[in-house]
Parts: sequence; structure tokens; C-alpha cells
Amino acid sequence: MRTSALRAAALAAAVTVLLPITACSESGTKDDPDGPPRSPVAANAAEASSLGRLASQKLTWKPCPAPSTAQGGGKAPSPLPDGTPWECSSMKVPLDYANPGGETIELALIRARAKNPDKRIGSLIFNFGGPGASGVATLPAFGTDYDKLRTRYDLVSFDPRGVGRSAGVKCETDRQLDARYETDATPDGSADVNAFVNEIKTFASACKKNSGKELPYIGTANAARDMDLMRQVLGDKKLYYFGISYGTELGGVYANLFPKNVGRLVMDGVVDPTLDSEQSSLGQAKGFQLALDNFTKDCVDRGAACSLPGSTGKEVEQGISGLLTRLEKKPIPGIGSRQLTQSLAITGIAAALYSKETWPLLEQGVDEADGGNGALLLALADSLNGREADGHYNNLMAANTAINCADSKQRFTADQAKAKLPEFQSASPVFGDYLGWGLLACTGWPVAGAWEIPDVSARGAAPILVIGNTGDPATPYKGAKAMADALGKGVGVEMTYEGQGHGAYNSGNACVQKAVGDYLLDGKVPAAGTVCK
Repeated sequence: MRTSALRAAALAAAVTVLLPITACSESGTKDDPDGPPRSPVAANAAEASSLGRLASQKLTWKPCPAPSTAQGGGKAPSPLPDGTPWECSSMKVPLDYANPGGETIELALIRARAKNPDKRIGSLIFNFGGPGASGVATLPAFGTDYDKLRTRYDLVSFDPRGVGRSAGVKCETDRQLDARYETDATPDGSADVNAFVNEIKTFASACKKNSGKELPYIGTANAARDMDLMRQVLGDKKLYYFGISYGTELGGVYANLFPKNVGRLVMDGVVDPTLDSEQSSLGQAKGFQLALDNFTKDCVDRGAACSLPGSTGKEVEQGISGLLTRLEKKPIPGIGSRQLTQSLAITGIAAALYSKETWPLLEQGVDEADGGNGALLLALADSLNGREADGHYNNLMAANTAINCADSKQRFTADQAKAKLPEFQSASPVFGDYLGWGLLACTGWPVAGAWEIPDVSARGAAPILVIGNTGDPATPYKGAKAMADALGKGVGVEMTYEGQGHGAYNSGNACVQKAVGDYLLDGKVPAAGTVCK
């Protein structure tokens, strides 16, 4: 990445958040309750006609405004180094695909046009994950990383429904969110447990109050339908897509729903589609522990150059655990009047593990917190929680919860979560309690989940490139094989990057970038089992 280290941490945090990654939502069809029942043939014809009108809509592209607060704020994106401007537009989609002639919402889009129009293949659509990351805000930050792909594609991204400027989910105020993230997320006694559960239910009630109309339709399957409508509006016969982290799940659901419309599709930092939300959380506990182990080993290997105490990786980790234990009893000064609590420290540590580039920030943050200064770890936690320097939150976490809870059927009680803690603690002494209690994220959510796991089988689809990173903390490596297998024989093509951090392409590894470029630009599918180091 060619960004500052702290900005890199914030961007890495945007693509997957430290919450259970869950399954996808499917909408059914229904008759108009206020009118006479329609025959299936008439209903299908009317729905096809309505979608056809939306598919023929013309987009108006204009200079991009500065990102909204929900998108993360900041300045309008600067042109790319060759002077190509970023352009923004909006596209109408049905709120409810079962009633495509009814109410619509608008999705925010961004693009940078292809360098070589004569050799242009189409639009390459990006989803940076979360779920809940604003593609409109994120793509320009990574734009130069995809410059080679822009030789033959318009680079396009969007805010999925419920995100940013696309009917963004609204829940609590900035002040309420500050209090929410300070709440003890690893409760010990009954009073702490009750406070934790009440905080989750209060958040759910606020989401229902402020975004209740949209919540039933904020799900992965509807986002996949939006992408197929987008494909048509952009004028492409096939979908060309680059999905990162949760974006791989979205891509898999798309391939299942529209296998014949798959053109060239890349999955990077792959979600395991065979795991339910509990299993995904447990996998994340193991993944972040692996990343922490790699960090502590690196610290020991550097000897006196590492500022953290300990002659073995385990001793370095024990020092970090000791800091977290002290913070649970007594928070330390952070930024301004805000303090660094144990929960915020865990979040900050996780944020820095998303990329090896930010390991120095983790080392510095832990060292400074040991000395009583929690500012850096708090800043890292803010990057993962979507809090900007001005105190405003984007809607990343609200959208994340809305999408996850619309997708996943699983709902846990406090007693059920508590019973599972030993398994989570065994998976990760540092992150186990945090992710185990995180199973309660959808407790009291006003919308029922759709299923246990998404269906990503895509028989008849063109080959899909699936890239796994052996050191990935957020989407553990084995998820890539599971995705490739689930897509189906002859569809999922797995390759491996032996590296650190979340995802592979943005690591800058030349082997990975060449394989992706050959596939997307020239249609050359790498051999299954290809390994990049």
C-alpha cells in the first residue's frame, strides 16, 4: 500500500471487521397484500418488465463530492497520477426485489475510466468487504494499486445497500457509540454481562427506530442482485468483479444466483462459506492468534531492536496479556478526555494485525500503553470502529451488524455464549473471550436471519480465481479451499500466497499481481494449486 501506516491500518480495517462473518440473505416473492392475487405468469412478467426498466436507466457521471460522514468523511478524491478523474453517480434499485415495481433506493457509485478505450473489456467492480465498507470512499485510496488493471477496465466500486450513501443504516449517535465501545466486551460477573447484553439490545432498538424500513432488505443476496442490475446498467454482458474479504462471499452468492453471467471474478482474502457464524468467529480467533504469534516471533527475532519485553514469543504475548488484564481493572489516558479500556485495546491490537506493514504501530502502541499512554492503541481501535478524528463515526459498524444479522439465522443467549468460552479461549488466549462474547452481536435484532450458511455453488459458471493467504488473520487460509470446492469442480481455481496480513493482491507481491493481471486482462487462468511466495 502506498499510504501512511495509520491510514493503511484504517483501510485494512475497512475490509473486514472483528465480528462474526455470516451467511447470505435470500428474499422470496409475495403478492401485493392490498390487491387481488396475481397469477405467477402475470407476476413474473410484471417483475421482469419493472427490472427491465431499471436495467435501461442511464447514469449521470459527475465529479465526486467529498465523502459523507457515513462514508468516512475527508476530502473529495484527487485525480489519479495520469490525471484521470474520479467520477460519481447513483443507480436506482428495488428496495424489495419481490416487488421490483415498488419503492426504489439509490446506490452510490464511483469510477475511473480505462486508460486504453480501444482495448477496454468492461467495468471491473470492486467490493472491499466488511460487510459495511464504503466502496466509493475506499477505491480511490487504493486506486494506484489497481493501475495495471485500469489498462483495460473502468475501475468501479459502490456503496452496497445499507452502506454510506446507499440508504446507509443509522443506529446510535456518536456519543452513544463512544459509550458502546467503552463497554466491557469480555464481561466477568453477572452485572457486567447484563450491561453488555443491554448495550447490544439498545443498539438493535436504535437501528430499528432509525432504519427499520430498510433492515429487512439489507442482505447479501439483494446486494448480489444489485450487482447484476449494475452489470446491465454499465453495459456489460458478463460481470467482471474483484471481491476482497466479505466481498468474496458476495461474489460467491452472485455466482450462485447468476452463474451464466460470471465473466472473470477474483476472490482475495476468502471467507469460508461452509462455516456458520459461530464457526467463523472461532476461525477468526485462531486466525488472529496466528497473526499475533507471527508478530511476537518477529519481535523476538529482532532482539534488542524490538521494544517489547520477552525472550520468547510466549513471553512477549504474556506481556500483552498482562497489559490487557491491567486495563480491565484500570483504563489509562488515551486521546483528549477519552481513555483506553481493555476492549478498545483488544480492538486496536486486532486492527494492527491486519497488515504486516502496521506491526511497528502495534509494537509502539503496546510499548506506550505499558508506560501509561494509550493514545496510539486507541487511534488504531478507532480505525477499526469507524471513528474519525473529529469524533464522528461512519456507518461501517451499523451496516456490518445489519448485514450480518440479516444473513445469519444464529441467535445466542448470554448463557450459550458463556458455555462456548472455553473453546474460544483455547483457540486464542488474547482474542478468545472477545470473539466468544461477540456471538451475541445479533441478540435482539429486529429482523430474522435467512440461513445458516450461504449457497455459493455455481455450476456452469466460468472459472473463478480464489486466492488464500497462509498468514491471514481475518479470513483464515483454509477458507480459500473451502470456497473453491463449494463453487464446484471446474469453477473454483485456488491459488496460495505465503504471506502475512489480510488478503494477497495489496501486499504488493509480484507473483500474485501477475497472476491476477493475466487472468483479468487476458483471460489466462492460473493452474490450480499455484503458490506465490
